[in-house]
Amino acid sequence: MSVNPNNQPARDAYARTAGRLLLLTAAVTVVMVIARVAADADQPTLAESLRAIDDSRSAYATSGVARFASGLTLIVGALALSRTWIIRRRLGTPAVPVLFGISGAFTVVSGAAAVIIAISSTPTGDIPTLIEALSDVRWLTGKIGFAAAGAALVVASVYQWRVGGHLRRIAPASAVIGLAMQFIWIDSATIMHPIVGVAFFLWLVAIGTMLATGRVEQHFIAKHGAPEA
Repeated sequence: MSVNPNNQPARDAYARTAGRLLLLTAAVTVVMVIARVAADADQPTLAESLRAIDDSRSAYATSGVARFASGLTLIVGALALSRTWIIRRRLGTPAVPVLFGISGAFTVVSGAAAVIIAISSTPTGDIPTLIEALSDVRWLTGKIGFAAAGAALVVASVYQWRVGGHLRRIAPASAVIGLAMQFIWIDSATIMHPIVGVAFFLWLVAIGTMLATGRVEQHFIAKHGAPEA
């Protein structure tokens, strides 16, 4: 990161890239949710889910592809975030991009499993062992991916609070959303999942925008000073 002739620090290209990729992750996630709702595949039993998938194969496949893509964008965004001067100077913690990367990796696997199920769905007769296994993989990796992203928000909230400014005001929401995302493991909290999902989407949009526009850096510069070129 360099300083321009007007003594204003130039925005970190890695931070801008990370922000744009978080925004892209949010956008692709919306496509995934819309397609999954259209497929209506969340049925009480696997057999019923497979019948629903067979009736809306394109929609379910689209949701799987979108989930796969959102995992990829999150992985690349996490890599870019890890290269920012804020992380390199340890003003933020590498744990956040690492957790986002883990989340992205599990989301990629979940999306791939969903696509294979859409292609291979057999709604009548005995359910193949492979389809049962893929269904379990999709379910488990999806939950791990979501929970890991929530853990990233909780960790990030600590550093947001420390740096102050607008980030301090965002920090409590980051912590609450991140903790709420852990309820993905509790079946009785199913009614909360859409609400928490929307909250996470809004968090991605807010932080993605702040990174892409340089506002996150401005807060760290005000607190710690601009990095040397």
